[in-house]
Amino acid sequence: MRAGAAAGVCGAGAVLALADIASPVRAPFTFFFLLMAPATALAAVLLNLDPLSRAVVATGTAVAMDLLVAQGMLALHMWSIRGGVAVVAAVSAVLFLLPLAGRAYGRSGRRRTP
Repeated sequence: MRAGAAAGVCGAGAVLALADIASPVRAPFTFFFLLMAPATALAAVLLNLDPLSRAVVATGTAVAMDLLVAQGMLALHMWSIRGGVAVVAAVSAVLFLLPLAGRAYGRSGRRRTP
């Protein structure tokens, strides 16, 4: 139940930022999206860690990723809130789909025994 509510808040934050809708909940929902989308995607990749370590590493890396995206956009003189949200969403989607692609590739490849 809580995971669904968090996903809804994340989705609403992304939509509010990308559509440039003026709302009093835009800033907190977008901040929640910018923190939780990469953290959730990284937690899906880090399956071999215990839950507490996975949460700490994923959250710290998510903050670092957000800072790197912002720094890159500032360095290239391309700063945009919508652009930053779109880049974070794209990188998070790629990270989230990475384990699925690895499993699909592992199943389809033939294994040779010597």
